[in-house]
Amino acid sequence: MRRDRLLLATTLTLVFTADLYFVLLPKLRDFRRAGGPPGCVCAPRGGNASLPRQGGLVIPRLSNGTDSLLQDSAESELDDGGSKLDRLFDHPLYNIQTPVLGPEERLLQAEQLVAYYQKKVSRWERHMEMYNEAAAASNITVPKHKVTFDPEVSWLKFHLGINRYSLYSRQDPAVGQLLRDMHDLPIISADYTQDEKALKGACDCEQVVKPSGHHLKLALKMNDFGKAMFKPMRQQRDEVTSEDVFYFVDFQRHNAEIAAFHLDRILDFRRVPPVVGRLVNITGEVLLATHNQDLRNVFFTSPAKNTCFFAKCLYVCKTEYAVCGRPDALEGSLSAYLPGLSQAPRVSIASPWIRSYTFEGRKDWEVNPFFCDTIKQMYPYNSGNRLLNIIDMSIFDFLMGNMDRHHYELFTKFGDEGFLLHFDNARGFGRPSEDVMSILAPLSQCCMIKRSTLMRLRLLSRERYRLSDVMRESLWGDPLRPVLTEPHLLALDRRLKRVLEVVGGCVRELGEEQVVTTDYARSTDPPGTSTVAGEGAQR
Repeated sequence: MRRDRLLLATTLTLVFTADLYFVLLPKLRDFRRAGGPPGCVCAPRGGNASLPRQGGLVIPRLSNGTDSLLQDSAESELDDGGSKLDRLFDHPLYNIQTPVLGPEERLLQAEQLVAYYQKKVSRWERHMEMYNEAAAASNITVPKHKVTFDPEVSWLKFHLGINRYSLYSRQDPAVGQLLRDMHDLPIISADYTQDEKALKGACDCEQVVKPSGHHLKLALKMNDFGKAMFKPMRQQRDEVTSEDVFYFVDFQRHNAEIAAFHLDRILDFRRVPPVVGRLVNITGEVLLATHNQDLRNVFFTSPAKNTCFFAKCLYVCKTEYAVCGRPDALEGSLSAYLPGLSQAPRVSIASPWIRSYTFEGRKDWEVNPFFCDTIKQMYPYNSGNRLLNIIDMSIFDFLMGNMDRHHYELFTKFGDEGFLLHFDNARGFGRPSEDVMSILAPLSQCCMIKRSTLMRLRLLSRERYRLSDVMRESLWGDPLRPVLTEPHLLALDRRLKRVLEVVGGCVRELGEEQVVTTDYARSTDPPGTSTVAGEGAQR
């Protein structure tokens, strides 16, 4: 009897020891590694070890975690109808409490900016008065426009709303008004953009870099003194870029500029200036509105009696293919101008992942799979958010299929921690059937991503917030709808899945705490939402 009890006790001890060693201890190790109990969605401790934080700029992670935002019940996952776009923007991830903005957090100050533009309007009025007098002396009739400057105009509010974290806030009413103004207000002046003027006498037509499309853009001024960049329609919506065309000679597409603004807003980056489509009368609103004789000289009437104009590398190079109205009306995108460089200096920096703008060359990152290890040791990518912001931009470009991101710009006032501007997106949305994985090289090589970015990408992959659906709905508000064809919209879902697969591969290889970097601030509580954590104020 005693021997049986001893045998039973020994057996139970062995079972308990095996359970402790093979079950309980692994769970305890996982608990310690994750920084919380099983199922806890708290952010991993330490963030990405490759990016030391800079003092005073890191937002502490929330104690109640954030991944719980995506733990929807099966019932909530069902599509209950209504606007998916409204549902997305009502989600707590899109309702984040912005830190209180002091003068150093804002790009511009109202009093100085208003005074600056009042002087510019006065100079404009004096210039126009002299121009009209000279035209009258030569018996030339020119249209007369009255410029009205109001400190409450939408474009000025947009400029004043730019801060350390984004170009505009999520609920900024000035952005919607600015889109309407760019579409509706009379155009009083048309000219070449400043970068084209800088090319005068210094253009080398032997280079293959950007031989098409680059010069076919104009600076338009509205009667409220706001400015917009006009890019005319070069391709029909259903035209697909040929596989034989290099990315650097591809057409610039006006609808890609429009779609990029909406995509950037849906991703909650808010780093693309507002863009709207407009049907422009290129005779009355461009040819008759310009005071630049070089611009007038590129206009002609086609055999079909349509008004046309072409791009020209001024004085030195050959002309480009023309675009024509029907007979005068021409679609185009209008992108709001950012504040002038004299008021808000910007710096342009070559991307570490810049492509070779030749027919045969290859860059180091294209042949070296460990390229990012070197970049992580270099200033300014060895600290702060710069590298993470480049990875954000690569995801944005991949979703569009944009291979033409050779430089990035940021405002100098905000220093190394400033966000990157996502403009000049006209070479996106060219080939919906192709996913150019090399665009994701910053993500796949560095294996890093902001938690806020990852959370929104996961959200947009769900049925209730499907990316293609919210993009379709958002773009339907543009006057030139439909902006994208259905294949381009569906490609967004497919590419989003590819992005999440790349992140998943990184997590499996390195662990989440090495891949996902915490950047959260506390969210606000929109009507009908529970209190949850949100997205990072640190950009």
